[in-house]
Amino acid sequence: MLLDHVISDSVRPHLLSAIANARDLAGWTAFDATRHSEAQRHFAAAERFAIEAGDSQLLAHVRYGQAKQMQHLRHNRDALEILRAAHHQLDATPALTTILRGAEAASRAALGDWEGAQRALDCSSDAFADVDQLNEPEWLSFFDKGELLAQYGRVYRDWARADRRRGAEAVRWVNDAIRAFGPQNARSTVLNQVGLASAYFLADAPDLALEAGNTAKRQAGTLTSPRVIERIANIHRDAAQHMHLPEVADFVQSLPRPVSLA
Repeated sequence: MLLDHVISDSVRPHLLSAIANARDLAGWTAFDATRHSEAQRHFAAAERFAIEAGDSQLLAHVRYGQAKQMQHLRHNRDALEILRAAHHQLDATPALTTILRGAEAASRAALGDWEGAQRALDCSSDAFADVDQLNEPEWLSFFDKGELLAQYGRVYRDWARADRRRGAEAVRWVNDAIRAFGPQNARSTVLNQVGLASAYFLADAPDLALEAGNTAKRQAGTLTSPRVIERIANIHRDAAQHMHLPEVADFVQSLPRPVSLA
């Protein structure tokens, strides 16, 4: 390994950041493949190297990935602790603040903290207004308005699970996110198409939910992403109240086998 050799003090931080970046990418790749133990191992290594490099912005991105994995596994209190550490140790750029506060909003909503989720969304939106991509880390180039709107959709979708009157708002936010995504956001588009199916079920519009769900299944066929398949499998929980409709029952039967994320 390069770090076993004598390296000048001026070069070492750059090398450490490069290794942290590579391990962070490996963590995201393993996460997308639902190899969760492997993802955690890569994220932990990326965290160590980013800390040693003194690269606080990269460290924040690593912790964002760790938090997203915890959210996927429905460990939202752990996600909030990770995000809290990222906030406290970072002089964040506007884009970093946007994604960290947006992720915080999603976990707070999943835990039923609607006021806290709304405050985090407000902070995320305020920060997004100040984003200048020329002054942001290169690895944040993926981030655009669609990603911000998607967090609103996620929050309102969770809210609608507790209060069905929020279903129409969830539909609106997710539709806005999908319209805002560009061709470079293929995975995000499919994930939000899945979210749209759930939102329509929650808004008591099963016909539109089926249309969105079938679109998501078709789109997923263009990706190699077990994480997307897991999301599609879990549409069934929001379809439950419409299972008396034969077409909904048939759709749920056609979904991949649900994966336990407890």
